[in-house]
Amino acid sequence: MTDVHVEIADSPHGGHVATVCYDNADKLNAIDDAGADVLSAAIRQAGNNPGVRVIVLRGAGERAFIGGADIRAMAALTPETARPFISSIHHACAAIRDAPVPVVARMSGYCLGAGLTVAVSCDFRLADATARFGVPEVTVGIPSTIVAVLLPRLIGWGRTARLVYTGETIDAEQAYDWGLVESLVPEGELDDALAHTVDMICAAGPTAIRLQKALFRDWENLPLAEAVERGIDCFPRAFADDEPRRRMQAFIDRKR
Repeated sequence: MTDVHVEIADSPHGGHVATVCYDNADKLNAIDDAGADVLSAAIRQAGNNPGVRVIVLRGAGERAFIGGADIRAMAALTPETARPFISSIHHACAAIRDAPVPVVARMSGYCLGAGLTVAVSCDFRLADATARFGVPEVTVGIPSTIVAVLLPRLIGWGRTARLVYTGETIDAEQAYDWGLVESLVPEGELDDALAHTVDMICAAGPTAIRLQKALFRDWENLPLAEAVERGIDCFPRAFADDEPRRRMQAFIDRKR
């Protein structure tokens, strides 16, 4: 049975860190439509907490982040039920992308198919040496849909084509070389690396982080000139409270 746990912890810099754990460990954290709906709700719950500064998304245990879509559930799909199934996974990914704060994927073990779709929807990905990545959909008779759209933004069209046409699995080092993951550490060091990254985000201005997340989403969809204008429009909003003044003055005082 799938469950999704949300834990809220205090940051030493103020505010909170939300950890969302997708738990279907007996099936390598495989995801189905019901699990995707619960994940969507958990991400929204964490993002709606005004004190949360960053969301960490992980799978239960160390054997998998999300091992893929539940193959037994997919084997029973029909043309009528297939759309709601894949739409539920899309909605989970949209919830991650639309979260008002950065979502960091903590990755060990398998990350395949729908799991990779979830991972590339996060703002960035931290993996250890046990992580394995792949898009095996064509090997079971279905096309890759959502992840094939998102992957080229990270690794380019050619490497995406290689993964989606062959269904091969790549290791963590190759994923890091390709830019699929932004941080790679030895087995056993993932939580320390994660804590360091989360600490840096929490140490930044919380309003600035939320404005930056919104800008990233705008920049993905806007032409260059409009994207620049959106950034210019956003800049004055940072001064709506005293966060910049306080932080800049602290910086100035340290330089004296």
